[in-house]
Amino acid sequence: MTVLQKTLKPMSLSLAVIMFLMVAPVQSVPAAMIDTEAIMDSARGREAREYLHQLMARKDVQAAIVAHGIDADEAWARINSLSDNEVIRIADQIDQLPAGGGLAEFLLIIILVGFIVLVILDLTGVTDVFTFIKSQR
Repeated sequence: MTVLQKTLKPMSLSLAVIMFLMVAPVQSVPAAMIDTEAIMDSARGREAREYLHQLMARKDVQAAIVAHGIDADEAWARINSLSDNEVIRIADQIDQLPAGGGLAEFLLIIILVGFIVLVILDLTGVTDVFTFIKSQR
């Protein structure tokens, strides 16, 4: 028996050390379900951030930012430091801005106001621009 004990003792010690090394680094990790909304919000935040980066890459946007006194590199840093919710809100606000600034509507209103003023002046007899309006003189 002594020969068997002399042979098994080193083997059992090495097996004990190997088993300890295999089990020791394992830690329990709490697992939780991830909401679909959380995944969608993170994807939407990435898309909004990419949209803002595309806008910042345009030369006219960079020129407008510099004209307002903000360095382009500082604007890039500010965009990168925003949270996902802030980036989404800014991208939504940019998408809701009217394209072209409403110049056509402004010109149409000016022409309509001018026409109404001329009609009133023709009715009072101050001018004679329109022949279809008879003044009360």
